Amino acid sequence: MISPGNNKMSERIQAVSIDDEQVNLLIIEELTLKLGLSIKSFTDPANALEYIKKNNVDIVFVDYIMPGMNGIDLIIKIRQYHPNIPIVMITSISGDEKLKLDAIEAGATEFLTKPLRGSEFIARVTNLANLRRHQILLKDKALLLEEEVKKATQNLVKREFETLMVLGNAAEYKDPETGNHVSRVAHYSRMLAISLGKDEEEQINLFNSSPLHDVGKIGIPDSILLKPGKLTENEWVIMKNHSLIGFDILKDTDSAFLKSGAIIAKTHHEKYDGSGYPDGLKGDEIHLFGRIVSIADIFDALMTKRPYKDPWPFEKAIEFVKEGRGKHFDPEIVDHFLNNIDRVRKISNIFKDE
Repeated sequence: MISPGNNKMSERIQAVSIDDEQVNLLIIEELTLKLGLSIKSFTDPANALEYIKKNNVDIVFVDYIMPGMNGIDLIIKIRQYHPNIPIVMITSISGDEKLKLDAIEAGATEFLTKPLRGSEFIARVTNLANLRRHQILLKDKALLLEEEVKKATQNLVKREFETLMVLGNAAEYKDPETGNHVSRVAHYSRMLAISLGKDEEEQINLFNSSPLHDVGKIGIPDSILLKPGKLTENEWVIMKNHSLIGFDILKDTDSAFLKSGAIIAKTHHEKYDGSGYPDGLKGDEIHLFGRIVSIADIFDALMTKRPYKDPWPFEKAIEFVKEGRGKHFDPEIVDHFLNNIDRVRKISNIFKDE
């Protein structure tokens, strides 16, 4: 039981009393204060309803006969804003079973008759206050559990992001000259997704899956991958297999990021005019993610030192992108890339290799 005034939870129980007669309100105030509850009283049901709409309320005492709005109508309206709190209907009409049934159907939790008997009122309201106290505790626990689940989910997502970046770096690790290539590709790709008006889910998906574009290089022999000179025809055939190897590594998963990574791995070397590999796809046949990463990857690769070449200057790499518009690259994406040239330069500088 809630003892008068000494239970901390009772301080959180906020009661509202509505009765058009002031003397009845004073009686209810006296009884509830003995229980240590806070109470606010109203003689006008419309004013009471406005207060209840805007405030946290735990128990409501409602008179039945009032001008403008009777107690049952008021209960129905209160339930629109507070579906679970205890509501006590109080009336001078005794022995009316239909009225009691109507009140319960409207949402009343308890039904008391006037004149109020102090001992009965305290016993019944104590039970209701206990009920409400447990509702609050359960709600607090549910909110705490929700917060803990949210934190755990965030940690899982963070670890998944870290795993994706590690996996993306695994292929690049075989080539010590590639540095922050996968990070730059991820940021260029997300920049383009934003510019193209893609929603946040697609932006995040692309950002976290684009680092996997060259994961298939894990399956390419170092003698080919790190060859300082031009590849032979047979070596080039083997090198091109990295797109299919990456696709095979990533395709059979439940992760949205890995599935997108599989698509990117397979399509980022396709060309808009159909002259790319492995499938010779053309135009919109190439998945949007592949078309985006194609520009981000090649632009950054041109500016990155590789065993077979020195890094290109920024402006020369930009000119290559311009020249590839409509041939190598999707013209719309090229336009968005060029329209964001300041952001491209900023990303290039922020993630510059040591």
